[in-house]
Amino acid sequence: MIRVLIADDHVIMRNGLKQLCGDMGDIEVAGEAKNADDVLGLLNSGRKFDLVLLDLTMPGASGTDLVERVRKHDANLPILVFSMRSELQVAKSVFKAGATGYITKGGEEDLLISAIRKVAAGERFVDPAIVEQSIFEKRAQGETALGRLSEREVQIMKLIAQGKTLTEIAAELFISITTVCAHKKNLMLKMNFGSTAELAIYVAENGLNRI
Repeated sequence: MIRVLIADDHVIMRNGLKQLCGDMGDIEVAGEAKNADDVLGLLNSGRKFDLVLLDLTMPGASGTDLVERVRKHDANLPILVFSMRSELQVAKSVFKAGATGYITKGGEEDLLISAIRKVAAGERFVDPAIVEQSIFEKRAQGETALGRLSEREVQIMKLIAQGKTLTEIAAELFISITTVCAHKKNLMLKMNFGSTAELAIYVAENGLNRI
């Protein structure tokens, strides 16, 4: 049985969550809190919880501050943030503060139940809407960086991604190995690649190997 502490300042929301969890059979609402003091009081009471389902905006301490306080109380207690906020930066700050999962209140009930089960089992969970934002952000950052590469650097990046050695690239392009090494060093820095594997993945994910 997954023992959940629900922390939300809206009675209707808490009641709805209790009913939803109660219908599952494997999830029990073992505590309710309407503000930060309630949350910390319940955690300090000695009662055992397998997960804290935490709203970000409540009276008193809230947001990342409350996440940090809960994490300070118990470094291993799973925290699933359940919020109206769907901005990528908000989710990032929450995870940095110590949350285990993040889901928005606009999602489907099945998704919430899945998130509760995964987070309670020690896994991380990120709302698909947040994941999508992250993917587009990384793609935009990559495209911006790609624009800083010279035509020759792009050419060499593609050849490296094909698995060709620097010596083979030098022979194919009729340039010296020293020049190839210099281009590789520059493009790795500009694209912020930590390894050749990252370079190859980027080329494949962005379809550059087909251009």
